[in-house]
Amino acid sequence: MRAAGLEERKTLLAARRDEVERRLFGLDAARSDAAARRESLEAAELALARIAGELVRLEVELTAVRERLRAERAKQELAVTSAVDRLRRLRDERGVAERDLTGGRELAQRVELERAEARLRLETAVEALRRELECEPDEAIAAPCPELPAGIPAQARVRELDRELRLMGPVNPLALEELAALEERDRFLAEQLEDVRGARRELGRVIRAVDEEIVGVFTQAFADVARHFESLFTMLFPGGTGRLSLVEPEDLLSTGVEIEARPAGRNVRRLSLLSGGERSLVALAFLFAVFRSRPSPFYVMDEVEAALDDVNLHRFLDLVEEFRADAQLIVVSHQKRTMEAADVLYGVTMQPGGASKVVSERMGRPSAHSASLE
Repeated sequence: MRAAGLEERKTLLAARRDEVERRLFGLDAARSDAAARRESLEAAELALARIAGELVRLEVELTAVRERLRAERAKQELAVTSAVDRLRRLRDERGVAERDLTGGRELAQRVELERAEARLRLETAVEALRRELECEPDEAIAAPCPELPAGIPAQARVRELDRELRLMGPVNPLALEELAALEERDRFLAEQLEDVRGARRELGRVIRAVDEEIVGVFTQAFADVARHFESLFTMLFPGGTGRLSLVEPEDLLSTGVEIEARPAGRNVRRLSLLSGGERSLVALAFLFAVFRSRPSPFYVMDEVEAALDDVNLHRFLDLVEEFRADAQLIVVSHQKRTMEAADVLYGVTMQPGGASKVVSERMGRPSAHSASLE
């Protein structure tokens, strides 16, 4: 066991020896490479030293050039500043000179214009003097000045006289004839105005008479319609009450009519609270009240009972039966019971493939004062 251990240790030592030898060989190669690198670095160091000396020399030269250029730039900036100031002063001076020149030109133009106006006024005054006073300027200048009121200068007196002349206006030789024509026109217009006023008064009397007639007719008609409406409403609504009232009783020319309807057992007055059939009956009561107040030979009604149920339809037919003896009723209807109550039926039919035609059928009732159309 000891020999085996020694043999194993020998193997390990041999392996370590081989490893150390390999490392020593690698160190020799690295030493050779380091020596070569040191030589190259020393050569590079010498070259860098020479380059550094050259750079120092160039830096000194560049510093001198930079200082010289800075000095030149400062002198140029100073020159530019002085040139800019001089240019600004020259511009200001030019602006002042241009303004002075413009003012001088405007002044010269005004002076020339004033001279032209003065020359024109002088020529106008000379022409007016020669035309109006028939004298020359020298004679007018030599003539004595007229007396002026105390405290009034000549210019003010001239303006006052000019104003009086303007107020007088030009002389019109036809003024008398124009005055006569205007007086004749004034008399004619006065007569026409009086005629218009008289016609207006007469028209007002006619309007008042017509208004009084309208008020009387309307009052009588409203009273008759209101009376018949109450009786017909009681007939269509047994146990109910209905009446007509005026919205503005004091102004009958512009008043409206309100309908109050209260069926039996219901405390309502507004028509909007009634059913559709009840509103139709109220409208029929008002319509037949108008018929009874102002009778007509015949009446035409178009499906007025469409919204009525059986009970209300029976009441409507009773109302029609009551009016049958006084007028001819023409009723357009689709209700079978309305057709059964008619004296004569008229209808429009069309066979397949044919044209429409009117057919009639007499119901055989003893009196023929009512007709029903379908």
